[in-house]
Amino acid sequence: MKTAEGIVEELESKLNQCQKRQTIKKKQTVKFKFFLQTLFNNNLVSKLPLLVPLIIIAVAIGAIGLAFVPSEIKNKRLDFAQGTAMINGNLIKVEIAKSAAEKQRWLMFRQERLPLNSAMMLIYDKLDLYAIWLLNIEYNLDLIWFDENGNIVYMVKDASPCKNTLDASNCTYKNTKPAKYVIAAASGFIDEHKITRDSKMTIISI
Repeated sequence: MKTAEGIVEELESKLNQCQKRQTIKKKQTVKFKFFLQTLFNNNLVSKLPLLVPLIIIAVAIGAIGLAFVPSEIKNKRLDFAQGTAMINGNLIKVEIAKSAAEKQRWLMFRQERLPLNSAMMLIYDKLDLYAIWLLNIEYNLDLIWFDENGNIVYMVKDASPCKNTLDASNCTYKNTKPAKYVIAAASGFIDEHKITRDSKMTIISI
């Protein structure tokens, strides 16, 4: 039979265990609240659906594969088809990226800046939302999304490239309305041609 002292000691032991569990829960709660606050402060909550898959891709492919891209691949120049477009009465020479491989490579590793009278045009098969990930881009870009009629639906001035393969949330840009064409040009292109949301693109040849 347990003595009174034994019962008291057992009760004290259980009480201490309960208090320790409560302390751990409180610490976990504080850490979780800090984590959520960090997300809100850095405006990352709205980007989580985009951030998670991109981080997985970056870690699996970018951190390993792209970190060791041979110089002959980096320096290899793809011959993109040439075309012409007009925006605000200004003729723009465009390099056409239409195939999946061309859109994947586009301006990656290119050291020389595009002249402000030229741009890269990414052409898609249908109207949709298209994210542009500025991985391995060497300089800031102006990005403009157009619908099938050449109307601007979204644009970003002076978009910064990725600092590293895990920087996806800060260097991925995506239109909010469906687009079929994306123009990528050196930063300053939008100002040079006085492009606004009311401007329209006319494709002359592609």
